[in-house]
Amino acid sequence: MGVTKNILIVESDLFVAELLSDRFTKDNFTVIRVNEISEAEKIIKDALPILLILSAPKVGEVLSIDFLKKIRSKITKEVLPIIILSHEEDEAKGRPYMEAGATAYLIEAYLKSADIIRIVREILGLEKTDATDKRSEAKKVSDNTGTFSTDSALHYERITKIKSKIEKALLAPEEPSIISLVDDLVEYAYFARTSDIHIDPFDDKIMVRLRIDGVLHDTFSFPKIIQLPLVTRIKVLAGMRTDEHQMAQDGRFKLKVKDIGFIDIRVSIAPTYYGENCVMRILAEQSSGLSLDILGFTEFDKKRILKAMSNSYGMILATGPTGSGKTTTLYTVLKKLNTPEVSIITIEDPIEYSIKGIDQIQVNERTGLTFAHGLRFILRQDPNIIMVGEIRDNETANIAVNAAMTGHLLLSTLHANDAATAIPRLIDMGVEPFLISSTINIVISQRLIRLLCKTCVVKKDLTDAEITELKVFFSEALFKKNRTFYTAPGCKACGGTGYMGRIGIHEILEINDEVRQMIMKRANAGEIKEAALRGGMVPMLHDGFTKAVAGITTLEEVLRVFHE
Repeated sequence: MGVTKNILIVESDLFVAELLSDRFTKDNFTVIRVNEISEAEKIIKDALPILLILSAPKVGEVLSIDFLKKIRSKITKEVLPIIILSHEEDEAKGRPYMEAGATAYLIEAYLKSADIIRIVREILGLEKTDATDKRSEAKKVSDNTGTFSTDSALHYERITKIKSKIEKALLAPEEPSIISLVDDLVEYAYFARTSDIHIDPFDDKIMVRLRIDGVLHDTFSFPKIIQLPLVTRIKVLAGMRTDEHQMAQDGRFKLKVKDIGFIDIRVSIAPTYYGENCVMRILAEQSSGLSLDILGFTEFDKKRILKAMSNSYGMILATGPTGSGKTTTLYTVLKKLNTPEVSIITIEDPIEYSIKGIDQIQVNERTGLTFAHGLRFILRQDPNIIMVGEIRDNETANIAVNAAMTGHLLLSTLHANDAATAIPRLIDMGVEPFLISSTINIVISQRLIRLLCKTCVVKKDLTDAEITELKVFFSEALFKKNRTFYTAPGCKACGGTGYMGRIGIHEILEINDEVRQMIMKRANAGEIKEAALRGGMVPMLHDGFTKAVAGITTLEEVLRVFHE
């Protein structure tokens, strides 16, 4: 059967329509897109090989038996049957297509778009590989990176509309509404999965950069004339002094986003050569979706964490650079420990997630409520479990260790490059080695790596030259059975980056007898790490390699994050 080059798309689902249209245009197909089924009836021709119907939420409201019969009457035996994309499994298994006599391929549109494209290409005869093997392979990657849903289409459409609104406001002859501009900017950043909004002044403009999945992207260029009113509006929202321009200020505010509710934003403003710059961090309000699986822990590491959590005393430390997800990991542990039988109190700066059933205290240095003073106060509140947002100084470190010694399970974060380095770091803070060896249960070290975009992920076989270069960082034994990895060229769904979302890579140091002896001898971080590896610790690079093999990320991303 010959394949002609005409495809008709009824774009009830704009997001999928865009992806499919781009892909098949690259394959030299002529793509015709219409908005309504009634329009499709007018242009269906005998030569039309395939009809892609991107359904509304309920298939029955879009398709009718009469419509399918009309199509069937115009499609000859020489051309391909209809392909119907359905968002609802039950509807997709219904009888209207059978009754219409249509030979329909039913594809659930909540599959990721790469799967949809592959299946369509198989039907067109463009894919030679066995479909069953491909689907199981795609499912392996999908299980780790998420699946495409109708929410993604609405999400993409929403951020596109907000971005267009901002750009139109900036191009308008009259000065834009600063109130609306700030609201739209925060809303756009939220839906674009931004962690930080950077508003950087230059001599002739203001550059707005968004940190998405840990990487900054130039997103908007604002005219210099709106710099003062823009920063003033943010100061008013955050409760800062609007008449102060030569001093750094901090604040926070809540902003209501349609269909989401209030989001919490932390603001930092500092004077620079070209005027005040502003950084706004978007803080998550809820922790309902947190779990050790979502954070990327292996089964082996999960068992070690659960074992440490089962102790009624001791310390669980999370280490890593700023922005590596340490606090999120501790929140996940707290969420699992949070039962009516125990009292949990935290002291944080800032409180990033709100968890029911836990007393959370915000550090306030203006009133003298530091980590150390707050921790002393917490110990008089009869807690079972304590979380200290960060161990920053000698006083906090010593109080924390003594609290862990006296029957409390204490969780905290510490700035250290890897798990083993946390031990000398505490010794440098003046904590005695015998206290460290008898109180720490585990040290979790982590980084956040970007996930490959589930829409455009493809296989990639490494060349001998590439493997030779990578052997500098990874063990040669790892490449003996693994030469096939994954990459993503970029698409509209991921903004052309090839990545969407982040997950953790980890190493977990468990304090066994050998490590305990090394601590007592004041061994350096390298010696402690060697002892931990003998005890079964999986190095962070190895964990990253495993995730790259599984199609979750790339080796380049693992190396980028590890060596930052």
